[in-house]
Amino acid sequence: MAQHVEFGLDTFGDVTVGVDGSAISQAQVIRNLVAEGVLADELGIDFIGVGEHHREDFAVSAPEVVLAGIASVTKNIRLGSAVTVLSSDDPIRVFQRFATVDALSNGRAEVILGRGSFTESFPLFGFDLGRYEQLFEEKLDLFSELLKEQPVTWSGDLRPPLTEQSVYPHTEAGHIRTWIGVGGSPESVVRAARYGMPLVLAIIGGDPARFAPYVDLFHRALAQLEKPDLPIAVHSPGFIADTDDEAAEQYWLHHKAMRDRIGAERGWPETNEGEYSNEINHGSLYLGSPETVARKLAATISTLGIQRFDLKYSAGTLPHELMMHSIELYGSKVIPMVKDMLS
Repeated sequence: MAQHVEFGLDTFGDVTVGVDGSAISQAQVIRNLVAEGVLADELGIDFIGVGEHHREDFAVSAPEVVLAGIASVTKNIRLGSAVTVLSSDDPIRVFQRFATVDALSNGRAEVILGRGSFTESFPLFGFDLGRYEQLFEEKLDLFSELLKEQPVTWSGDLRPPLTEQSVYPHTEAGHIRTWIGVGGSPESVVRAARYGMPLVLAIIGGDPARFAPYVDLFHRALAQLEKPDLPIAVHSPGFIADTDDEAAEQYWLHHKAMRDRIGAERGWPETNEGEYSNEINHGSLYLGSPETVARKLAATISTLGIQRFDLKYSAGTLPHELMMHSIELYGSKVIPMVKDMLS
């Protein structure tokens, strides 16, 4: 595909602290997130994605509501999920909510569908984790039919069938741009191609070049299925400050607290400064001054041949004020530099 690249931001609405270390309420985190979206729009950033979680350390359980709030105070930035956990939701309600955001934003809504990296939503909403794969496959199949915005006739094993059922509201454009987010499973990459949906690769650790085979697999699968080529985006964490040293110092303790908290749940050892440094220098953590981050971004975009990069700018308790400065540098300095490098 032609090398036209878009630049986005992602956040999970991590519950943060103030610059003085004081606790911030989940309600204030959500209000701060809207302010972050407004700044991104003012800077001309292409997209902001808001994740869905159902746990104490993330404030956003209903991303569409937050996106509607951002839609009401922005003009151009596209608005999406990062990701919508379709397996534990109802595809019809997901479509209706995003169609509503699309109306409020004058056609700027997008959906990124995925299975998520956490499982709290399954017991919360009464879904059997033993049917993890079947839930996603069936619900994705139904959602793909809803995207046609025509009366739906569909049947599966996990919900009652539909017969010539219309779903409202319709979008003005007749379609909502829908991506599939994957973490590196070849089967998931091929599934995205089979449904003709663009791909988001969540690269959260290690050398991003190792995902090149998945990029190639996606394009080959689309060709074999006789479908048009489609965009690929990358989602990776990062943080920008005025200098490399400031970025590393400001981000470290917040990153470590988040990484060790999640790691303790999953049986991982605690992270250390050596691992942190390796991710900055050789892995998928886009951290440093604008120049440093721009060089690393340009290298990843060129290596993988992607069409969008979404920087996951929130990190545990990292304060809102530091994230705002990072967004400012990303939009005003990093993105123009990367465009120059790629040209």
